[in-house]
Amino acid sequence: MSLLDKEPVKRAKKALKDFDKLLSVIVLDDSARTAKDAALSLNCEVGAIVKSLLFRTEDSFILCLIAGDKRCSINKLKKITNKKNISMANPEEVKIQTGYTIGGVSPVGHIALVEILIDNSLKRFNDLYAAAGHPNCVFKIDFKKLQKITNGKVEELIE
Repeated sequence: MSLLDKEPVKRAKKALKDFDKLLSVIVLDDSARTAKDAALSLNCEVGAIVKSLLFRTEDSFILCLIAGDKRCSINKLKKITNKKNISMANPEEVKIQTGYTIGGVSPVGHIALVEILIDNSLKRFNDLYAAAGHPNCVFKIDFKKLQKITNGKVEELIE
């Protein structure tokens, strides 16, 4: 079975195509499970890889899109959201909220509605690469389109 036939990848692909017919899923020979792996496979800077990190608050979930060479600041996240209890979601919560498993969490095509915040340090790249439902699947997009397709709010999220 081709990776493109897997349900999570199909979901990401549909979200991309519904938004812009020119966006497509790229299947990599090597895993892009980590930002470093993805950058090597794509021959790009680690920072151009979009990490999709899901955080749990006391009453909701927030997906943060962070540059591959940066770390998300939980303290900044608490200030921005005005919430006290924020922690990384566990693998089961990630699967339930997004429909994706860790390593392949796409910023699009989630099964539950989730608030999305985008780190402004991603603006420094012309091309960004984000996961598309599987550790070996990514898509290429620019910052403006990423903001539009995810309806994400741009914030300063990094340490």
